[in-house]
Parts: sequence; C-alpha cells; structure tokens
Amino acid sequence: MTSYQPDEINARAMLQAPSAEHWFGTDNYGRDLYTRVIYAARIDLIIGIGAMIIPFITGTALGLISGYYGGRLDNLIMRIVDIFMSFPYMVLAIAIVAITKAGINALFISMWLVGWKEYTRLVRSETIVVKQQEYVEAARVLGYSDLRIILRNILPNVLSSSIVYGASDIVMCMLSGAAMSYLGLGVQAPMSEWGAIISEGKTYLSQAWWITLFPGLFLMISGLGFSLIGDGLSDLLRAKRR
Repeated sequence: MTSYQPDEINARAMLQAPSAEHWFGTDNYGRDLYTRVIYAARIDLIIGIGAMIIPFITGTALGLISGYYGGRLDNLIMRIVDIFMSFPYMVLAIAIVAITKAGINALFISMWLVGWKEYTRLVRSETIVVKQQEYVEAARVLGYSDLRIILRNILPNVLSSSIVYGASDIVMCMLSGAAMSYLGLGVQAPMSEWGAIISEGKTYLSQAWWITLFPGLFLMISGLGFSLIGDGLSDLLRAKRR
C-alpha cells in the first residue's frame, strides 16, 4: 500500500517526477500521486457501480411493465424514453448537475435520471418476445396473477441481457463521472477522483506529465476490464441458452 495520505501536502516535494520515494511522482501541492490515484480508484468504482444500479432497477421494471401490458401504457413509457433519448447523455447529465449543485450527490442524481432509458428499451423488446411463449400462456391459463407471471416467468428470461448491458454501462458511468469531475461539476476537491486529478494536472502538462498520465491509464484499464467482463458474461449466458 502506501505510507502517505491522499491529501497530505508537502511544499518541499512539489512536482517531483516518479521515483523510488514517490512511484507516480507528486502534484503541484507535493501530494503523493500514487496514493491519490489508489484512493481515487474507490471513488470511481463507487461512481461506476452506484450510478448503474438505480437505472438498472428502474429501467428493467419499466421495460417489463411496458412490454407486458402494451397499449397506452406502453406508448406513454416509450414516448418518455424518446424524449430522454433525443438529448445526448452528457448534455442532459451536465444540465441536471448545473441545475442542482456540483458534487458527488449531484453526479449520482444526474446519471440516475438519464441512465435508465437504455435498460427500458432493451428489456421491453425482450419482454414482448418472451410473453408470447407457451409457458407464459400456460401460466395465464392456470390463473396466475400478472405480478407472478412477470417475476417468475418473464424476468428470469430477460434479465441476462440487462445484466450484460449493465456491466458495460459501468464503464460509461465511470467515464461520465470522470468527465464531469474534469469539468468541475462532479467530485470536488480535496476528494481524490481520476477525472479531478487529470483536471488539476492539465495546467502542468508540459512540466509534470505524470499528473495526468497515471490517472488516465487507470481509467482506461478499468474501462477495458469492465468491457471484458461484459463480453465474458455475454458469451457465458449465450452458451447457457444453447
């Protein structure tokens, strides 16, 4: 691990290059960059996973309801989805953060409000197909309630696609969180976060390249890792369906 604190200022060690004492160098306040990057990993993982969970649950539930019942309810839900889809993800998220107040709470709220629509469309399309299967028709004939049919017969068969998308969506949430922190709308100082560290280091890019390089590398590697997890889940679930 590390013997430094992420916010430990050392005026004598400002902008030091990577060395045996400071593996990733130091920033403009003399703070150990390795420590800040490691501590920031926890924040970025919390943002990625936490910003995915609520849209996953909300979008899956709306997709099930829309696809199962159809009719006017389906039209209403899908028109709302179309309205949200008409705005670019980042533009809408930034607008919501600007309306509220910059910070990690506003970051979560903005991504919760704009991230559900993809799950809704995905689950709705799967539900429309599954509800026409014979075992669902048999459940209706037996007099099972709509809630039981949705939870016991439909949800298990549409959830896999939502889970696979969710693994990839973590990457999007992490990148969006880092981008908004870079713009000063997300995680605020002195909290360590990869996007915020990159933003702090851009001023010293010509003389202290390491401040932006290492958090950028960690962000890229994390994104690649979750993308591979999503691909692996997709292959695994596809193999089970055969």
